[in-house]
Amino acid sequence: MANYHHGNLRRAIMDAAVEAIGESGTASWSLRELARRAGVSHAAPAHHFGDKAGLLTAVAAEGYTLFADALAAAGDNLLDTGVAYVRFAVEHRAHFEVMFTPGLYRADDPEVVAARERATAELTRGVRTVTTDPARERDFGIAAWSIAHGFATLWLSGILDLGDDVEEAARPVLRLLVQKVTD
Repeated sequence: MANYHHGNLRRAIMDAAVEAIGESGTASWSLRELARRAGVSHAAPAHHFGDKAGLLTAVAAEGYTLFADALAAAGDNLLDTGVAYVRFAVEHRAHFEVMFTPGLYRADDPEVVAARERATAELTRGVRTVTTDPARERDFGIAAWSIAHGFATLWLSGILDLGDDVEEAARPVLRLLVQKVTD
């Protein structure tokens, strides 16, 4: 990898972390290994993030921001929101893995909290398109989240043998939820 200088150090280290997580998960690398991957000094990761939890906090915050953007781009349709959820998990697997393992990072970090709240608001916006009953909104939201997250997790683990197109595979499954909710 090319050497990075000055303002690019933080980004280079985060990119190296996402790459390492994508290859081997969250546990099998060190900050020193990321520095080597990024072509920066061995002290650079600690300088920018403090420790591994600090780096994973930054990855989680970035992940939730990207996630909220993906959900917002899906619009108000709950089915499209669910498909965007699954697509995000596949396209941003490393972020997804970190985001939904809060013991790895500082879940109370203000950037994480703000980005997670924005993502939650986007999910809730989709749910509100299928129910007008505020008393049922929470239950519908949990059901939609559980189905989209479960499908994404099963797909990522390789358990589902439904072809190569995750959107094509997810859409009929997620449609069942939307149809049930609107019945």
